[in-house]
Amino acid sequence: MKLKQDQPFAVGYNSITELDGKHSEMLMDYGILKLEAGTVFSDAKPLEKVFLLMYGEIEVTFNGETHVGKRSCYLNDDVWVLNVPKDVDVVITGLAADSEVAITRTENDIIFAPTIYTAENSVREIRGKGFMNEAGTRIVRTFMDKKLAPHSNIMIGEDVHYPGKWSGFPSHSHEQPEIYYYKFYPENGFGLLKLGDEGVLMEHNDTVKIEPNLVHPQVAAPGYAMYYVWVIRHLENNPYIKPTFEKEHLWVEQEGAKYWPEI
Repeated sequence: MKLKQDQPFAVGYNSITELDGKHSEMLMDYGILKLEAGTVFSDAKPLEKVFLLMYGEIEVTFNGETHVGKRSCYLNDDVWVLNVPKDVDVVITGLAADSEVAITRTENDIIFAPTIYTAENSVREIRGKGFMNEAGTRIVRTFMDKKLAPHSNIMIGEDVHYPGKWSGFPSHSHEQPEIYYYKFYPENGFGLLKLGDEGVLMEHNDTVKIEPNLVHPQVAAPGYAMYYVWVIRHLENNPYIKPTFEKEHLWVEQEGAKYWPEI
C-alpha cells in the first residue's frame, strides 16, 4: 500500500506510520524529521530509536554526549545513523539550512550501548553485477541487521538505483513487515513496484507499506536515479535473516542464462 506525500514535509516531525496509531500493523513508528538551522527536536519515547541522516548537518545529544552528523547527498555520501535503546533520550538540533532525518522507533526491552553507524561499521555493496545483463546493478548500504546489530529489533539500510535498474529481483518476500521510503533525482522521477499482484507507482517522498509475505520487486524509470530507505521490523523469535524467493524466477541468476531466443 502506498502512502502518498502530496505536500512538502513541514519543519518538525512528520509521522507516517505509528506503533499505536495509523498503520500500526507495521509494528513501528516511522516518520521524517525536517530541520532548519536552529530547529530543536527532542525524542523521549520509551522505544528503541534509529535516526538516519539523509542529508544536511545536525547536532545530536544523548547521555551527556554531543555528536555532529553531516551528509550532503544521500545518493553519493557515506551514512550517518544513530541507534539508541528505550531508556535514552535524544535531542537533535539542525545546523544546516535544510536537513532531513528518517526516524524509526519500536518496542525493544534489550538495553545496549548507543551506537553511531558510519562507513566504518556498516556494509556497502554493489549488487546485481554479472547477470540479468546488469539490469539489477545498484548500491546497497546496510547499517543494521542481525550481524551488525544483534541487539536491535530493526533492520535498516538504503538502496541507490541507477536509472532504469531493478532491485528485489528475482522476486522475494519475507514474514516481517517492511517500509520503503523513496526519493528521486531529478525529483520528478518515478519508479514502479510489483507488490503482491498489484502495481504501485512511487514518486518523490512516497512511502510504501510492505505487508508480510508479499513479493516486492521494483524498477526505476530510465533517466532517474531512485533512492529508498528500507526498514524491516524483526518479529519475536522470527528475525529477518534472508528472503524467500519465487522459484520460477531464480533461473535469471544462473550462469549462462539466456535472456533472448537464439535464431
